[in-house]
Amino acid sequence: MVKYSFVIPVFNGQASIEDVVARTMRAFQGESIQIVLVDDGSQDSSSKVCSALVLNHPDKVEFIELARNFGEHSAVLAGLGQSKGEMVAILDDDGQNPPEELLKMFAALVETKADVVYGKYAERKHHWFRILGSWFNDVVANVMLSKPKGLYLSSFKVMNRFLVDEIINHRGPFPYIDGLICRTTRRLAQVDVSHDSRTIGKSNYNLRRLIRLWLNMFLGFSILPLRLTSLIGMIIAALSCIWLLIILIDKLWLSPNMTAGIPTVLAVIVLFSGFQLVALGMIGEYLGRVFLANNGQPQYVIRAIYEKEDSV
Repeated sequence: MVKYSFVIPVFNGQASIEDVVARTMRAFQGESIQIVLVDDGSQDSSSKVCSALVLNHPDKVEFIELARNFGEHSAVLAGLGQSKGEMVAILDDDGQNPPEELLKMFAALVETKADVVYGKYAERKHHWFRILGSWFNDVVANVMLSKPKGLYLSSFKVMNRFLVDEIINHRGPFPYIDGLICRTTRRLAQVDVSHDSRTIGKSNYNLRRLIRLWLNMFLGFSILPLRLTSLIGMIIAALSCIWLLIILIDKLWLSPNMTAGIPTVLAVIVLFSGFQLVALGMIGEYLGRVFLANNGQPQYVIRAIYEKEDSV
């Protein structure tokens, strides 16, 4: 039985993944481990580097090659499905998540009897844009996922087998790992960990990826946005009735000779039209996701799995 599994999604990580794997094996030398590399449609030579790692370490490293880029969370799900360890860690391929820190994270998982332990960075070395996006995502997660305040939803985390087995049962085409975790359990914990500076390359997260990740969390695990839209609609309708009543009173008794302003009417029309478009867009997004799910939109497509004697 494998004791520790390490799932590492790889995207254009040819320059850093070898070092991450080497550090992981050094940190857990003598332990029964499994390292699952998932190439998420990289455009560099990551696939060749990963297959070479399988050849050099056939008893420890496995490699899943996805058919195209499906996103980090889909890649993580693919890796979790291949994992066999009693405890499973998820870490990035860029070397900013020190594998050595996993030792105390696994220890905390056992001591606290939690289902998941997140790594909370004492000092984040991400770009300010990534930090801002994570902050906004954290604020929304407090409401949408009922996440405990103060818990940082890091991509650097460890889970027990129970939680992994529950997560991989998810079949929706828009997975969000932390949403699946919060939906499954409330046994959540975190420990302070270090965060290394990026020494090679640059972050693969851009505005489009952050928005897609946020939408998966915002629309994928709650109908609260629809309820908020209905509530806002009722509030606007009530305010409009009050406004019309005030205009009527003003026209009949206070200022009967004053002509009603066309700019005001146009502003009201634009306000209502904008809100209606936002509401329709949100409803359309929900319906579109239902359509894609029913149409068999996959979480990921595995081109090949390389392990032990396999080679590219």
